[in-house]
This record gives sequence, C-alpha cells and structure tokens, in this order.
Amino acid sequence: MKAIGYQQSLPIDNPDSLIDIVLPDPQPSGHDLLVEIKAVSVNPVDTKIRKNAAPPEGQWKVLGWDAAGVVRAVGPDVTLFRPGDRVWYAGDVTRQGTNSELHLVDERIVGHMPATLDFVQAAALPLTTITAWEMLFDRLRIATGKQATDDHLLIIGAGGGVGSIMTQLARRLTGVTVIGTASRPETQAWVKELGAHHVIDHSRSLSEELKGIGLPTVSHIVSLTQTDRHLDAIAEAIAPQGKFGLIDDPATFDIIKLKRKSVSLHWEFMFTRSMFQTADLLSQHRLLDEVAALVDAGLIRTTVGEQFGIINAANLKRAHVLLESGKARGKIVLEGFGA
Repeated sequence: MKAIGYQQSLPIDNPDSLIDIVLPDPQPSGHDLLVEIKAVSVNPVDTKIRKNAAPPEGQWKVLGWDAAGVVRAVGPDVTLFRPGDRVWYAGDVTRQGTNSELHLVDERIVGHMPATLDFVQAAALPLTTITAWEMLFDRLRIATGKQATDDHLLIIGAGGGVGSIMTQLARRLTGVTVIGTASRPETQAWVKELGAHHVIDHSRSLSEELKGIGLPTVSHIVSLTQTDRHLDAIAEAIAPQGKFGLIDDPATFDIIKLKRKSVSLHWEFMFTRSMFQTADLLSQHRLLDEVAALVDAGLIRTTVGEQFGIINAANLKRAHVLLESGKARGKIVLEGFGA
C-alpha cells in the first residue's frame, strides 16, 4: 500500500521530513477495522510528533490522526461495523497513522460517517470534534440544553480546527454565551459565522476586549493555543470559582496564578482513552455517532478550511508548513492517493 512516512525527526523543509513509501498491507485482528482511507485532515499533533518522535532504526513512522473511509475487513471481535460501512475517526496516537491507503483502527473509537457529507467534509471533523466535545462536556461539565444560564464561555483561538467545532457545539447544544477570539478579519468573520455571540481580538488585552462587550469576567475559559502567552490575561479574566481548560503544550505554566480565585484546571487530550484503553473507550464511538446525527440534522457543519489535493508527501509538507505558521483557518484536508 502507498503511505507517507519518515525515519528521522526533521524540520519540514528537509527533503526527508516526509517521504512517499510503500508498506505491506496490514491485517485486522481483535476489535480492528481495516479501513480504506479516502480522505485525511492534518492537525497540530502531526507536526508535533514529526518534530519530536522518531521510529526505531530502520522502521517508518506514519502520521495522520483524522480520516474518513470505507471498512474493507474486520477483526474477529468486531460487532459495531461491517465491510462496506463508511466511517470517520481520529485514531490512536500509539499506532500507525492514517496517511496510508489502508489503516487499522479499533472499532470502539470509530463512528459511522454522516450520510450528508462527502469524505473530504467528514475527514475535517473527528479529532477536533472529539477534543471539543470532551472538553466541553466531560472536562468542564457544561450542561447540555438551551436553558437560560449566566455562564459565559471564552474560546481562545476559536478560528482554528478545534475552535471551529467547539464554537458550534457550544452554541447549538448549550445555553452559554459564546465568546470566540480571533486576530485577523477573515478568522473573525469565520468565528462569527460559526455561531459565536461575540468575537474579540486575542492580540489585544483580553480583559479590555471583554470589558468592551460588557463582561468584566467569564465563568469558563478554554485556551487552544499560546496558553503561556495568555495566562496572565486568563487569570485576570476568569471569574472566581471559574473553570479553565487547555489543550496545548505551554513551555511554562504557573498554575499558582489561578489559586486566589479557586479556579479549577482541566486538560484535554483526546488520545487518553485509546492510549490507556480506559473502561469508557466506547464513548468516542458513541460521541462520533451522535455528532453524525447532528450533522445530518443540519445543526453542525464541516470545518474544512482548505483542500490540498491528493495524499502525498509534497502536499502533506505544505499542510505542515501552514499549520506551523499558525495561520490556518479551519481544517486542511487531502483526498485520495492518485493513480
């Protein structure tokens, strides 16, 4: 099968950072699905792993943790899917990734693809959807339902992949007031279009921006990018006894700044369940099926930002460059492997 991989952790401008290769076809066992990959999207985790994790000498590392495709075969313990099913999922960071024609994935972290989306549209959503859903509902415990509430949710970096779906989920499924941050006119318009009640500029003082919309503090803050840069502003802007969540990897993080307000701190890493084979592993399957129903009902839209052509090393390198620039809007998706 065709695949894209690497043997050394290298800067993306190095010719060997990502290489077109051929690998043996994998065989399913246990709860595995063998999926024919139709489309993938690229996430910051791809760039982080490429830069920091090399495979054992002589072996290949295949990236990619977002996919839409068709089940071609199943392991003996599979009960949720059959060959021919269209599926979407974000995979398991401890296994080979989705940048290959065929891919093995545990059925318990896979969902049935929305009927109303094509493969490109579907591939944009799984990883960011799981991350956003788990942060909102499993970590921060924001109540679902449209009942009136005084709670406010500030999403720092709302124009990116996770922010694009978190904005929609919070607006469509909860009663909180959603404030998204974006620094460029095009991303500000995007966040507003996705449903944010307010859009403010995170390149300016968050406290002053919040005061400008009549909110001296907010009950919930999620930081999706540059948390170390924003931490002082977050500590000032969050309400006493508020809840703060983050997903990135700040170089420094002084949590004592949150103590005086008794702020609770919540990390979200969507690979935790698959990495540790937690008892609630099946919740990601159920989550993806539930979101598929929301998509088909017209309540949630795809977050494709750009389509970069077929799945090959050259196009994946372009995607890594854009992600590392911090200027991506929505998700970068690639489709098919060519002739």
